[in-house]
Amino acid sequence: MTKTKTVAWAGGALYLLMVGLLVGGAPRASGTVHGVGSLLAVSLLIGVVRRRPLPALTMALFGSTAVVVGIPSSVHADMSVGYQGQFLSFLAVDLVLGFIVATCTRRASLAAVAVSLAVQLLVIGVFAHGDNLPVNVVIALLAMAASCTVGLLSRERREHAVALRSQEVAKAVTAERLRIARELHDMVAHSIGIIAIQAGVGSRVIQTQPAEAREALRAIEATSRETLTGLRRTLVSLRQADRDATASEQAPLAPSPGLADVEQLAAATADAGVRVDVRRSGEQRPLPTDIDLSAYRIVQEALTNVVRHAGTGRCRVAIDYGAEELSVEVVDDGRGATGDSSARGFGIIGMRERVALLGGDLSAGPRTEGGFRVAARLPLAARVGVPVEAR
Repeated sequence: MTKTKTVAWAGGALYLLMVGLLVGGAPRASGTVHGVGSLLAVSLLIGVVRRRPLPALTMALFGSTAVVVGIPSSVHADMSVGYQGQFLSFLAVDLVLGFIVATCTRRASLAAVAVSLAVQLLVIGVFAHGDNLPVNVVIALLAMAASCTVGLLSRERREHAVALRSQEVAKAVTAERLRIARELHDMVAHSIGIIAIQAGVGSRVIQTQPAEAREALRAIEATSRETLTGLRRTLVSLRQADRDATASEQAPLAPSPGLADVEQLAAATADAGVRVDVRRSGEQRPLPTDIDLSAYRIVQEALTNVVRHAGTGRCRVAIDYGAEELSVEVVDDGRGATGDSSARGFGIIGMRERVALLGGDLSAGPRTEGGFRVAARLPLAARVGVPVEAR
């Protein structure tokens, strides 16, 4: 970094030296030669412009003014070349000015424009003659306006790009928060529902049926351990971005659950008093991870609602592996829609969000013959985020 800074200021010093040589070494050259030389020499200020644009502008103003002042009076009087030298000389200043407008604060940009305009008009007013004066003034104003316009466009484009990136980051953060909320809700709500059922059973039979009470406590222990494992997996995955974490914090993650774990989920639900009949159809095959996980979570949430609200001892889970879509259906013959429908609402909203992200379709509601039905269709081909229509 120090070496780069030294090189930048060395370029600035070399620029001033080149201006001095241009003025002192070619005193009788035309204004065009002086102007072109000044314009080429300003390339030596690139390092200073990128680091300290305002001092770079000061140096460019000094050099361009020196070039204009160094043009012989006989050349100034010659209208064919006098105004060209002055225009080309201060064009170098306008290039630096455009960079300042594009990158510096608005206050600094306004100050730079005001100082540059005042210096250019003063020098042109002193060294222009007769009809040459309006021509030089118009050229200076147009060149400065063009450089400032380009700088403003560059600033607006950069600010727009930053705003778009900020919006994308905000959307990504919100989407990730919703995903984590859905995962925690689906995982914890199911486990807590089973624990609540088993705890109620244990408290009722602990005096009269100790064996059943022990079974209930074992189920509570097993469910609690599974829940803690799932929470640990989620929390560890959130810490993966921390590359300075210790080896213990970077422990290998267990695979995400999927439809292959539905039987285990059904066994846990049976321990809570609801027997689950799992039926599979179609060609069973590996599924994309997002579809496999979402289908599992839908079944899990539907079974949680059956345990908590249906008031029945059995339900059915049907999984159909179609050629173009995966169908999942959970049906019970319980109470169906009840006055406690708000208790289901958040879980069903989470299911709808999962299905919508995969471009699928979800229906959830009471059956005419009694009970409740949750059915989801997840496309296995091209997937787009199509809103899911409530049914």
